Amino acid sequence: MSGTDDFWTLRRHGFVRVATAVPAVRVANPKANGEATASLARRAAEQGAELVIFPELGLSAYAIDDLLQQRALLDAVGVALERLVDESAAWPTVVVVGLPWEVDTRLYNCAAVIFRGKLLGLVPKSYLPGYREFYEPRHFTSGAAVGARKQVRWRRGDGSVHDVPFGTDLLFSARDVEGFILHVEICEDLWVPLPPSTLAALAGARLLTNLSASNITIGKADYRHLLAASQSGRAVAAYLYTAAGDGESTTDLAWDGHALIYENGELLAESKRFADEEQLVVADIDLQRLGQDRLRMNSFHACAEAHGDAVERFRRVEFMLGDEGPLAPLERPLERFPFVPRDAALRSARCAEAYQIQVHGLEQRLRATGIKKVVIGISGGLDSTQALLVCVRTMEALGLPRENVLAYSMPGFATGDHTRNNALALMEVLGVSGSEIDIRPACRQMLEDLDHPFARGEKVYDITFENVQAGQRTAHLFRLANHHGALVVGTGDLSELALGWCTYGVGDQMSHYGVNASVPKTLIQHLIRWTVAEGHWGDEAGEVLTSILETEITPELIPADAMEARGDTDEKLIQSTEEVIGPYALQDFHLYFLSRYGFTPSKVAFLAHQAWGDAEAGEWPEDVPQEDRRAYDLATIKAWLRVFLDRFFRTSQFKRTASPNAPKVGSGGSLSPRGDWRAPSDASSAPWLEELEHGVPKTEPGDGAGDGAKEGAREGDSS
Repeated sequence: MSGTDDFWTLRRHGFVRVATAVPAVRVANPKANGEATASLARRAAEQGAELVIFPELGLSAYAIDDLLQQRALLDAVGVALERLVDESAAWPTVVVVGLPWEVDTRLYNCAAVIFRGKLLGLVPKSYLPGYREFYEPRHFTSGAAVGARKQVRWRRGDGSVHDVPFGTDLLFSARDVEGFILHVEICEDLWVPLPPSTLAALAGARLLTNLSASNITIGKADYRHLLAASQSGRAVAAYLYTAAGDGESTTDLAWDGHALIYENGELLAESKRFADEEQLVVADIDLQRLGQDRLRMNSFHACAEAHGDAVERFRRVEFMLGDEGPLAPLERPLERFPFVPRDAALRSARCAEAYQIQVHGLEQRLRATGIKKVVIGISGGLDSTQALLVCVRTMEALGLPRENVLAYSMPGFATGDHTRNNALALMEVLGVSGSEIDIRPACRQMLEDLDHPFARGEKVYDITFENVQAGQRTAHLFRLANHHGALVVGTGDLSELALGWCTYGVGDQMSHYGVNASVPKTLIQHLIRWTVAEGHWGDEAGEVLTSILETEITPELIPADAMEARGDTDEKLIQSTEEVIGPYALQDFHLYFLSRYGFTPSKVAFLAHQAWGDAEAGEWPEDVPQEDRRAYDLATIKAWLRVFLDRFFRTSQFKRTASPNAPKVGSGGSLSPRGDWRAPSDASSAPWLEELEHGVPKTEPGDGAGDGAKEGAREGDSS
């Protein structure tokens, strides 16, 4: 088990820093190009990059045609390579540079892989374009014909001779960094139906790189994005791409210096195209995440087995990367709300799609059952609001009147006027069949039957007291559904299921169909904000929805006098959910990385601190209110993560095992026992809690204790 000494190093958490470089090229001037390459490689090393790649034929320039067959030029390239190899001795960075290379009177378009003063290997281009503006077969030989396990002799200017691995079967593997397995391909290799990097990924490579020249034409940049994103996604890998830019010959072509870094289909960084200066684009690749994705994707390994002969031909050139690597902060986009895109246009599209999935799921269930009405409890809170909006849209999709939504407000002993009024107003403005049922008489009867102290006038507000109310609401809903021939729509969300913040059985954990069950609380907030911003329900409904968004999240099961007895101020005489189980924004972050990737608690805490440690750092979704733009120090993150781990792994699984049907909405996962999450109900949380305690420092460097999460959060069935 790891300690905390290296907690702030990126490599501890599976990250490696990489860079794509676009130097200013001098046509047919290897000496100048070598110096420009060395300068950028030095900058990359200073920024902590452990890998940097350069464009195709960068030491000679690409568009020099028959000059490639001039001996003076080839000799000058050799000298430039020697100088670059010698200078690299001072850099803790793998450098990949493009150059022409002669072997047995054949000329190859190659990538040289250099590290710490050594030429690790040479990779020739497999597929040579000879169409449109390209004439590479005129000058080069395809590397696809190079035999396996080939070595070439590199004779240096000082007379020394070195055997260098040569071929398209090379993987470069750092023995001391798990997952640092590098493959190199060149330009056209990515454009063919079966890129060499596909087989390399199946052989274990997680860092796929492409040295390209790639002239620019209208629309081509979009196609590069498509290729790089698709290849990184299919290969479950990082894909680094860089192309020629400023200084390359424009006799017949133009160049835009396009550099991209993708990780499993996600763009991490991109250069400025048509820049007049050299560029270095840096990002941190999560090698551990890629490994976890491959671990869960058994079809990936089945594909590797199906191509066994081709996969087994790869050989590994091993080296020691050394050092501890760069320190935090991360050089990569990291969403505070991983379930919610930060980009406004993308978020809008995703919100629309989320609604469609929820509506379509409920629509199909109603069609299949022949039921034309739904019953739903409305509390004036976020979850029931979102579920009600879905119900209304479903009725419209089915061509049924909104009155077929039978919505009920069911005030209990702690229901406040604010939430009650919002519930009633929402039902009215949406035009559903709204009613109110006071559940207090039925609850008093049950408490009397139980001989509960509250029935004798004592102010005892325990779990039984809370769950009598939650259970009574659900019991009413099911019997109302029987009475009206309707289906009970559940309102509970993914965050509540993760934390067990729902009442089991005859409680809010149960329904006939749960439209929110795979939608986390943070996404529900954004869904409602989005529907208000889009004006879907009109101004009057928008005002009610905004009021609901501004209301503190509360189960309203404990009366205000109990809050006052606990020392709460007059301004806050309500039962706060987030004071018990933690801020939903933070707990949803923990949920995403634990359930989606299976990361260790220490890595989740590290990521949470990178995302939430500084409220001024990074970008916020613009619809997040200013007062909600908070920061959490490491001590607070650790405390709330401890609460999450114990509730998620030890106390809550039995509720998830009995979850009703619900549509899966997001790729971040669901907790359905028939889908993304299958686990025993009697598991221990000890391994996760131990890793958290031993793997995360108590404080940040130089800081004292955090402002603190509440320790010993109450367990049980309360919702």
